[in-house]
Amino acid sequence: MRKLVESAKTIDEAIALGLSKLGLQKEEVEINIITEPTKGFLGFGSKNAEVEIIVKDNPIAQGKKVLSEIFGAMDLNVQIEDYKEDDQIVFNIVGDNLGVLIGRRGQTLDALQYLLNLSVNKSKDSNTRFLLDAESYRERRKKTLESLAQKLANKVRKYKKDVVLEPMAPYERKIIHTYLQNEKGIYTRSQGQEPFRKIVISAKKHTEV
Repeated sequence: MRKLVESAKTIDEAIALGLSKLGLQKEEVEINIITEPTKGFLGFGSKNAEVEIIVKDNPIAQGKKVLSEIFGAMDLNVQIEDYKEDDQIVFNIVGDNLGVLIGRRGQTLDALQYLLNLSVNKSKDSNTRFLLDAESYRERRKKTLESLAQKLANKVRKYKKDVVLEPMAPYERKIIHTYLQNEKGIYTRSQGQEPFRKIVISAKKHTEV
C-alpha cells in the first residue's frame, strides 16, 4: 500500500502537494488529517497542517495509467478495454496499426505485459495478474497453438517420436499443455530455462496409457 505524509500551511495545500507528488486525483486516494493547522499568537506557535494520503487499491486504474503513459510515449492513439477473466484482469487494446504493439508472435505484447505487471505490483501488498491483448490477438494465437498441438500430437502418435517445440512464453505453453492433457496416448512436459523453456510432446508407453 502506497502512502505518504505531507504538510503545508493549510489542509488543502497539503493534500494538493501530496497528490502532485503521487501523480493521482483526489478520488484515487484516502486522506487522513493528522494535524489541524494553527495560527499561533503573533506569529509564534503556529503549526502546519499534516495529512496522510493513502493510495486506494485500484489495479485497473493503475494499470490503465501505466499503459496510457507507455502508449503516449509510443505515439499510439488507442482505446483500452478491460474485463476480468478467472483470476486476472485483461486489457484489450483497440486501435489502428497495432502490429508494432504486438510484435513477432506477440513478443512485444509479452514484454509490455511483463512491464505492466512489474509496475503495478511493485508494492509487496499488490499481487494483481494482468493479461495484455491487442485486437483479440491472444484468442487468435490460442486457436493457432491448439491447431498446431493437434497436428503434432497426431504425428507423435503415428511415428512414436518426441517432438520438441520452439521456446514459448509461459501462457502459450499452458495453452498446449491444457489442450493435450486428455489426448489419448500423448503427454507433454516442459524443459529448459526461461526464456528458452520449450514443450516436448511424447507418446505414452503402453504401461502409461
